[in-house]
Amino acid sequence: MYAIIEACGKQYKVEEEATLRVELMEKEANDTVRFDKVLLVSDDGKISVGKAVEKAYVEAVVVKNGKGPKINIFKYKSKKNERKRQGHRQPYTEIKITKISL
Repeated sequence: MYAIIEACGKQYKVEEEATLRVELMEKEANDTVRFDKVLLVSDDGKISVGKAVEKAYVEAVVVKNGKGPKINIFKYKSKKNERKRQGHRQPYTEIKITKISL
């Protein structure tokens, strides 16, 4: 059984007991999160979409909040001695799917 949900402005394909990294949410570790925007549910080959999944939801538990790997950004203009170095680490929330309900 799997479902496609909308979380933090993006769509994810989820299965029960799977872990997933989504955009940073204002939740602490071990908090329960409920996703009500379910776009599709597949159960044993039967696919439900539209009005059939209006009452469906997905529950998950927050595992941790963290930061992704560092990305280095380097900009320069040749022959002008103009250089700019910048780094970025994207914050994320790791969740574990516990229940998919129709």
